[in-house]
Amino acid sequence: MTKKILMAAAMAVSVSAGGAMAQTRGVTDTEILLGGVHDLSGVFAAVSTPAVNGANLLFEQVNAAGGVHGRQIRYLVEDHGYQLPRATQGFNKLIERDGVFAMLLNLGTPHNLAHYPLMERRGVPNMFPLTAARAILPDPPGMNFTSFSSYYDQIAAGIQYLHETTGATNVCSMYLPTDFGEEIALSSRDTAERLGLNYVDGTTHRPEEEDFVGAVSRLRDAGCQIVTQALGVRAGITVVGTAKRLGWDDVSFLTSSAGFLEPVAMVPGGVTDGLYASAGWQDLRARADQPAPAEFIAAYEARYGQPASGFAMLGYTAARQVVMGLEAAGRDLTTDSFLQGMYTLDYDDELLGTHIRFTPEHHQGANDIFISQVGGGQWHTLTRIDGDTMEAVPVE
Repeated sequence: MTKKILMAAAMAVSVSAGGAMAQTRGVTDTEILLGGVHDLSGVFAAVSTPAVNGANLLFEQVNAAGGVHGRQIRYLVEDHGYQLPRATQGFNKLIERDGVFAMLLNLGTPHNLAHYPLMERRGVPNMFPLTAARAILPDPPGMNFTSFSSYYDQIAAGIQYLHETTGATNVCSMYLPTDFGEEIALSSRDTAERLGLNYVDGTTHRPEEEDFVGAVSRLRDAGCQIVTQALGVRAGITVVGTAKRLGWDDVSFLTSSAGFLEPVAMVPGGVTDGLYASAGWQDLRARADQPAPAEFIAAYEARYGQPASGFAMLGYTAARQVVMGLEAAGRDLTTDSFLQGMYTLDYDDELLGTHIRFTPEHHQGANDIFISQVGGGQWHTLTRIDGDTMEAVPVE
């Protein structure tokens, strides 16, 4: 009798353990839990805040229509204020305590790279982080996905474009001494060498820095003609304004997708007129008369009472791609079935203005680069570059 009881108990433990193993983290019969670690109060708040809003807008629409295979999506967000220790707290909370299924739109190059080991150890996909660093997609890519070109390729295409259109030969850079800034500085140096140009000088800066008179004067005296930027949003604006105030008007400032924001173009008084950006997507407002952008702009502004921005668009499209992957995965959702679902995505994204495609070997959905310039309070698309060939292609 005792032997039978022990055997029954052992079988019960085995069944219980099997059930626990079958339970996918962050997934219940009624809910899928996603997480994101953002800068809602620091130098890149103008990036994170609209991106979070855009993602939540999409999830609200999906949940109102019944969710994904009957499950509602809940998006938990932690603020790191662009500080690495606070990012660690956020990642630990979302992954270890909340047990999210996947991370979505995490902001910051150093913040993502520092927490890859945790995400990989816990089997948590890192979906569409708000950084264009090359290191975001290691080889093999693991469970990391992105939808746009890297900072390295963006800056390379931008320098090449400015050299070909303006004849500039002296390249310089202003950057934060982080993984983000170092990649843009490296691309500036490498591209100058590849094109036979001169990399003249570079200055490093603190995230909270506000006075750039000394740095701008130094680069002007060095003969810089193209100055690449890897700074915070406010700092990038201040640099361009400082140069104009000092009368330095024969220079081209070039930012990456990190500075490709509507508020940068809309600074009163034309402070940023002439600024160039090289980014992985087309400006939203420049396409406001097209059906998909117009529909999104109307929905976003009705929901939040604020103008829709490019990063709101990125948040929305990233959330939509995750939903498409979840739908393709089926009701029996696991991390592996979700990854397989992502590999079914192969479509023209009319809102982003690019073609998106993922495969097991290729987790970079698109590699287009769009060169834009500020004029009259908005960004104007100048050309489209194929990031694989660095050749111009028609803008659709």
